[in-house]
Amino acid sequence: MAHSAPRRLVVPLLALGLTATLAPSLAAGPAAAAPDDAGARDLTRYTQQQLTWKRCAADMPAKFQCATLKVPLDYSAPRGRTLKVEISRVRTSKPGKRHGILTFNPGGPGASGLDLPLAASRGLPKAVLERYDLIGFDPRGIGRSSPLSCGLTEADQYFPRPTRSRAEFDRNAKWSKSVADRCRTKNPGVLPYINTRNTARDMDVMRAALGEKKLSYYGVSYGTALGSVYTQLFPKRADRVVLDSAVDPGLMWRGMFRIWAQEVGPAFERWSKWTAERDATYHLGTSPAKVQRTFWKLVQRADREPIVVDGEKLDGAAVRDLVRPEFFTVRSGAELVRKLKRAAAGATVSGPSAAPVEDNELAAQFAVVCADAAWPRDPETYYRDVVRDTVRYPLYGDFTSGITPCAYWPEGAEPVTEVDNGVPLLLVQNEWDSQTPLPGARNMHRALKGSRMITVEGGEGHGVLFNGEHRYPCVEDPSMRYLATGKLPAKDVTCRVTPGQRRAQAAPNAF
Repeated sequence: MAHSAPRRLVVPLLALGLTATLAPSLAAGPAAAAPDDAGARDLTRYTQQQLTWKRCAADMPAKFQCATLKVPLDYSAPRGRTLKVEISRVRTSKPGKRHGILTFNPGGPGASGLDLPLAASRGLPKAVLERYDLIGFDPRGIGRSSPLSCGLTEADQYFPRPTRSRAEFDRNAKWSKSVADRCRTKNPGVLPYINTRNTARDMDVMRAALGEKKLSYYGVSYGTALGSVYTQLFPKRADRVVLDSAVDPGLMWRGMFRIWAQEVGPAFERWSKWTAERDATYHLGTSPAKVQRTFWKLVQRADREPIVVDGEKLDGAAVRDLVRPEFFTVRSGAELVRKLKRAAAGATVSGPSAAPVEDNELAAQFAVVCADAAWPRDPETYYRDVVRDTVRYPLYGDFTSGITPCAYWPEGAEPVTEVDNGVPLLLVQNEWDSQTPLPGARNMHRALKGSRMITVEGGEGHGVLFNGEHRYPCVEDPSMRYLATGKLPAKDVTCRVTPGQRRAQAAPNAF
């Protein structure tokens, strides 16, 4: 393959993976004020709709129920075209202890959340399960919620793409325009409204239709953007909110890709030092400088003669793309580079597996990141940035500054949401996160002035609470306590773990 599979702002949920007065409208608080915001419109036909619940599928448990919610495509014109949002639930087994509803978003954007209540019901602590009806949903445009389709093929999935020459940039620009054109043609009039603000509004319609005054929420990665926008639009409706591995609200969305190139540098330095100290195990070099030379020699070798992993040929750019996130998890990075070294010597090796990305998921991901915020329209802006960032960040700068379909995408219906509120909530963050780096999470913390933050110093991986590789009780325990009782930590907390440690013993009843 020319490049590795797309790197997404989404955490694999390996283990994963409510009665009050009906609100008469969706009027947002002062922080949500905008000329055409949802609060200025009559949404009664949506907030008071009757939901018809049924078993989600014949092979699913009877307790796992689904319903279809109707929402407006454009909240400034609620009597116009509508979309379907598929929602799901698992009710608490202890109605007498019930506090409300807890809904989820698994990241992406583009990922389905419909099955999360069932998975969570099998793993969340009893103290949490007794207090909530668990609510899932496929965000607009995704899965079973009026899904987008752009007719994207496997060849379209390799994103982001490196830009190592002007000719390669021109090919990427042509591809970007082709993707945008296909998506616009297949979804006429829809793309500007597939955005985070409208998904947050859909969540509030869901809350109202369920007869709830407030909504509790767990979101990871992109789900932190959605959660923060919800608190901005509906600050009085947010109950207990946990944001795991936060994006930087000031960098949505081009900046969130570009920060990968910036932050992999410190991760690479840390990884090379850790690996050099374990040369007897990995044989990649006895000093950080020697370890780094070993890696760059593999990149150069792959450019001369591709390195074969899982039967696929990797050039130098594909090697850099494959290994970049692994440098944040030092042991995984060392093991992967050792495999690449063996593969270069002719051995048969396997690498990290990536599930194929469906047309709908990739189309929805582009739709959200392109519509949420303004992107440069002049292709030369991207080329100039690539030239600079390739020098500044040689490991990944040519990937993250390059042109994307957003350069040709229909303009979003609204400007980016400025997150700046005092809603009390909890942020949890690993120090070494490849997809949503720590500096961005700190900026989210500053924007959410009522938040508390638990930082795992030495923590690795994308997703803290339900990371399939690492379990950190110093985060899980206070997070589950907060969901169960509403009690936030009194102050920000930093807990320390050993770099490179394997998964700790799972806490009872944790998922």
